[in-house]
Order: sequence, then structure tokens, then C-alpha cells
Amino acid sequence: MTFSLVARCAETGMFGVAISSSSPAVAARCAFARAGVGAVASQNVTDPSLGPLALDLMEQGMTAAAAVAKVREIGRFIDYRQVLAVDSIGGTAIHSGPNSLGIWTQAEGKDAASGGNLLANDRVCQAIVDGFQAAEGHLGDRLIAAMRAGLAAGGEAGPVHSAGMKIVDKVSWPVADLRCDWTEDCPIENIAAAWEIYKPQLEAYVQRALDPRAAPSYGVPGDE
Repeated sequence: MTFSLVARCAETGMFGVAISSSSPAVAARCAFARAGVGAVASQNVTDPSLGPLALDLMEQGMTAAAAVAKVREIGRFIDYRQVLAVDSIGGTAIHSGPNSLGIWTQAEGKDAASGGNLLANDRVCQAIVDGFQAAEGHLGDRLIAAMRAGLAAGGEAGPVHSAGMKIVDKVSWPVADLRCDWTEDCPIENIAAAWEIYKPQLEAYVQRALDPRAAPSYGVPGDE
């Protein structure tokens, strides 16, 4: 009931997760990223604790492959889980348990890994990775392009209702954390619309946190 992408921007060092599902609020449970460390998606009969665990292991020096192997070793009911990771040098790894739901598959490429379950077909995840590799521009633009490619390839077996995109950079908080927790329309397009509004302001929001004296105004009432 989910398809996702974890990715690294080789040029900027940013990490991102993009995810969509027929379930509500999928990004709240499944998307994890840490600046300078990596990005993880934990999905399919989700155990949200596996995301921070994998990031902790990578922060301690493990590669994505070693971290996912350790998660597979110590995680509970791991046969029901899918865990995707990308590390600080662009290495990727995926665990898909044999009890993953419906048609499930996975795909890896340079700086990117995709996994999904209850899919319309077994080509969706490769389409997501290919979409990411073919896209240009900001990491957020590439994540959106990848998710659109996955949806165009068939997406889930049924309609998707929630989506999210999380991006981390050089600070300890996500520089973008956009979510559509439920809609009868396309949640990926909702996220894309929010990204078009947020993207031009992203750097200013970071600047406001670091030093508001140098931050630009956006002309809202009371903002001078």
C-alpha cells in the first residue's frame, strides 16, 4: 500500500525521502532523514522505530548496507517490513521481507533506492529510480519527478490518499517537510503544488533560524 524513494543529492549532500500510500498520513510513520547521515523509509506493516535505528547505525559509521543488515538482524517481525536506506556516500540498501503485501518490488540506482508494496505491477519502483536519475534541478524537484514517474507506471493497485516529502541539509531540522495526510485527489500533486510555493522560501526560512537579522521579509502583515 506504499511506494517510496530515499535519495541523496551528490552535488549538495542533501538527503530526501518521498513517499505515497493509500493509508492516511504515511509520511508521519515512514519517512526519516538526518543531515550528513542519510535517509530511510520504513514501510509495509510499518515499524517506525526502524527508521531512527538505521540512521543511528549510519551515524555511527555503518554503510547503508551494513545498517540495513543490522536492522534485519535485530528488528522485530522483520519478515513483514520493508526498509530502504541511502548513506552519506550514496550507497543504498533495501530489505523487503517475504511477507510484504501484494505485488512488492524494489530498485536501486546511483544515490537512490525505491521500494513498494501492494503495487499495480512490478515496474513501479524501477520507474521511480529512473525518474529520479533523469530529472534535474533541486533535490525536491527530482523527488517529485520520481514519484510522478512511479504513479505514471501504475503506482499502487488502488488509489493513493497521502504523500510526503522530507529534505535535510546542513542543519539539524528538515529544511522541507511537506505532507498531505489525506485527500481524495492526488496527494503527490498536492505535495508538488506545496513545493512550488515553499521552494523559493526554503533558504530564507533557514536563514531566519540561523540569524533573523539577515533574513528577508515576505511582506506579510507585521513583517517589516
